[in-house]
Amino acid sequence: MNPESAYHYFLYNADIPAHHPDAFWGLYIGRIVIRLLIGVFAILMAVPPLVWWERRLLGWMQQRQGPNRVGPFGLLQTIADGLKLLFKEDINPTRVDTTLFVLAPMIFLIPSLVTSAVIPWGASRVWGAPAPNVSIGVLYLLAWGSLAVYGIVMAGWSSNNKYSLLGGLRASAQMISYELGMGLAIICIVLMTGSLGLQDIVHEQGFFVFNQSLAQYIALPEWNVFKYFPMGAIATIVYMISMLAETNRAPFDLPEAETELVAGYHTEYTSMKFATFFLGEYANMIITSAIASTLFFGGFQAPLPILGHIPVNEAGVGIGILLIKIVNIFLPVMWLTVKVLALLYFFIWIRATLPRLRYDMLMKIGWQGLLPIALVNVLLVAIGMTEGYVVGLICWAVVFGIGLACFASSNPSKKFVTNVRRDTTLTMNASAVPYSAVPQNPGYGGQTLPPDAANGALGGPHTDREVELARASAGEKG
Repeated sequence: MNPESAYHYFLYNADIPAHHPDAFWGLYIGRIVIRLLIGVFAILMAVPPLVWWERRLLGWMQQRQGPNRVGPFGLLQTIADGLKLLFKEDINPTRVDTTLFVLAPMIFLIPSLVTSAVIPWGASRVWGAPAPNVSIGVLYLLAWGSLAVYGIVMAGWSSNNKYSLLGGLRASAQMISYELGMGLAIICIVLMTGSLGLQDIVHEQGFFVFNQSLAQYIALPEWNVFKYFPMGAIATIVYMISMLAETNRAPFDLPEAETELVAGYHTEYTSMKFATFFLGEYANMIITSAIASTLFFGGFQAPLPILGHIPVNEAGVGIGILLIKIVNIFLPVMWLTVKVLALLYFFIWIRATLPRLRYDMLMKIGWQGLLPIALVNVLLVAIGMTEGYVVGLICWAVVFGIGLACFASSNPSKKFVTNVRRDTTLTMNASAVPYSAVPQNPGYGGQTLPPDAANGALGGPHTDREVELARASAGEKG
């Protein structure tokens, strides 16, 4: 094997050559290791900037500063927090299941890193993903994505803490509720594209050409979110709501609700074990955003053909042409990164906007909201593909009309047409009593009190019997 053949195989050949396979095994293994290291470290290295970006965005959205002391613009704040956790004392509480207690953070982090192996960042069948050419990438995602909850359940069980146990149980019930809706939303994409491979799904999201002469410059993106409209958009919305619940992010962060469960499943964790949970949560955000970009928003495809490739003379030589070729190689990665950042912004925006739900509300949204909608949407997509888009759209209009009519006659619809808070406020203020001074009450001195306090709501007498007892008590004291 000469250097030229090794170079050509390393960059362009997906399979081991049939002649002299032993000579290429080293390059084959080395290429796999390099791709996996790129995928894993890309996720891990992206977490600290993401934490800083979230804190800065939350500060901007909530009209406060955010991190701005450690380093310029607070850029080193995340590094300082990591060093603090690294050198913090590592405590294992008494009477915990030590083995599960230590394994839980690692089990929570590993699925996020392993899932990144099949997410494509380019069209190449050799270097387009950490593990390209996986024909069952969707099944791989669903299988590994459902395993992260085991780390949370193990953390809650092994901590020997009732609050931690409740947090783990909440996470398991939440995963079951929203995994169904997420899976059905992904099934819609599988039906539309006819493949379980993620690179095939991205390639199916091409462009709708309306002018052949301008096809290489301007065309409408044919992303899955726009296909069989509005069925594709409904699948996208179901997935995006489910991914918030899958990552335990606000408003679905019930497993770690500090107002109810102290800190939930990781209450007893300190030092780097807690940091591993923290790292896993943000890595999971990046992975779910990358999956959403791949399935619904074109993945590494540019929104316009002219933005996805810079024309260049392939036979030309020179520094300028070489730089253009390098830029063309990294353009797909750039577009995937832009879409992931947009979805991460959605994560942060929702956290700054919506309050935490009650747990019964969370379960109702999953079982009574997302699941029926996703089931009907799969049926409508199948009808649209077999009978034509027009028939599918008519069926969708009929189902939507029936659903709207049923909702209009239900009790929840009254919340949209009546202002209960305004009516309650008017009722409370209809018979207002002016404030009065009660200097005769020795317990209050000469303060001005509300009417209820003057009538005894703060401890004064209410009935004649109470007045007599109060006077008798005052006489005894005198």
